Amino acid sequence: MFADENVIKIKHEVLYRVAKLAFEDKLEETRDFLPSQIIPGPSPRFRCCVYKEREIIRQRIRLVEGKAPGPEDDGNVVQVISSACEDCPISSYVVTDNCQNCLGKACINACRFGAITAGESRSKIDPLKCKECGLCAKSCPYNAIAYLKRPCKSACPVDAITYNENGISVIDEAKCIRCGHCIHRCPFGAIGSKTFIIDVIKALKSDREVYAMIAPATEGQFGEDITMDSWRTALKKVGFTDFVEAGLGGDMTTASEANEWAEAYKEGKKKTTSCCPAFVNMVYRHYPQLKDNVSTTVSPMCGVSRMIKAKHPGAYVVFIGPCIAKKSEVLDQKIEGNADAVLTYSEIRAIMRAKDIVLEPGENTYQEASVFGKRFGNSGGVTGAVLQYLKETGQENEATVFKANGAAECKKGLLLMRTGKLSEDFMEGMVCEGGCVGGPSSFEEQLKARKARDKLIDLADGRKISDNLKQYDMDSFSMHR
Repeated sequence: MFADENVIKIKHEVLYRVAKLAFEDKLEETRDFLPSQIIPGPSPRFRCCVYKEREIIRQRIRLVEGKAPGPEDDGNVVQVISSACEDCPISSYVVTDNCQNCLGKACINACRFGAITAGESRSKIDPLKCKECGLCAKSCPYNAIAYLKRPCKSACPVDAITYNENGISVIDEAKCIRCGHCIHRCPFGAIGSKTFIIDVIKALKSDREVYAMIAPATEGQFGEDITMDSWRTALKKVGFTDFVEAGLGGDMTTASEANEWAEAYKEGKKKTTSCCPAFVNMVYRHYPQLKDNVSTTVSPMCGVSRMIKAKHPGAYVVFIGPCIAKKSEVLDQKIEGNADAVLTYSEIRAIMRAKDIVLEPGENTYQEASVFGKRFGNSGGVTGAVLQYLKETGQENEATVFKANGAAECKKGLLLMRTGKLSEDFMEGMVCEGGCVGGPSSFEEQLKARKARDKLIDLADGRKISDNLKQYDMDSFSMHR
């Protein structure tokens, strides 16, 4: 993770405070006092003054409530906290100490907008006039003008971030794929996502049955002692009716997608996976010509949700994992029967903290997914599961798969497919490098978590995907969009 530790602490404190007040039914009456309680003053801790710090907290509270931080809401789950973004350098081009204040003034002569003037010791760039054309940097004989690309803009794989006239980052809702990569790259914590915390707490306090499911990427995130049993125990203490391993949905998606791919292979059609919502958003928003190439199979999250709702009509289903785009799958894609809410690890832990519940080491006896379903959280995991299922069901073929690991490879594969140059028969798309285990809201860096993850999964039994699914009524719901 690239976020500063101070940013994480403040974010988690706001999540916890709001969750606790929501459980106590005190949020409405105390919301306006929270910023002063969190930032008591009188001296500022991080910014120019306590009033700015409190305004940032106020905007963060709105995000936790599922609202846009400012007066306007474009509907995007990913939002810029403008009061925090103001501290970022306004200009992308800056004059460094390498400037010799030379007589030639090549930089001034190159600028077509009058943005550069001579200073006492170096040239100066007026950020309000600079159009970021870069001609000044190219013309300087001393390479004294540096281009500072903001971390959020650098992290965005689809160029959805620009700046307004005040230097505040702006996310283009029509381009954004909701991957959330920008969120943890901002050193000012100026980008966040709306949460479902209030909705989930309301459901937990109601008479409805509330079910939790947790992403396959979870095993290993919290060490080898925190098992699926650990999560099930903790979440039932929180108030959830029960818990389901979302890896079971991986098995469900595998079976449906394998059958779809087998049919497409016979017809000579190319298909892509559909379980990564950021990848699906990338196709829909940037490669719309390929919409029909996306598998019609729903994600593991949606599959498990439909199974629960078929068995328990009226149930409220919550998905927990490291993915921001899963929120988009609920809010934007609006697939019938999908989960009602999505929580990241930090958000569910804020709810647990508000109830004084902690994850504790547990047995490793609870298992509803095959090993292949559990590996859905890894890049290449979907492909491995589909090929395994084809083998189990006697549908093996000579099909090849382009496994796109990360946004850059996803773009490459989709470009090749769009131009008819993709040599492989199918494409697996994972926008996060490493797969879901590398999601923007992961608790642990994936290389550190790998050992614990491998150990936990190695302890799982070797059930086949096809045999596992025979335990469930797969005819009671559809696995297609």
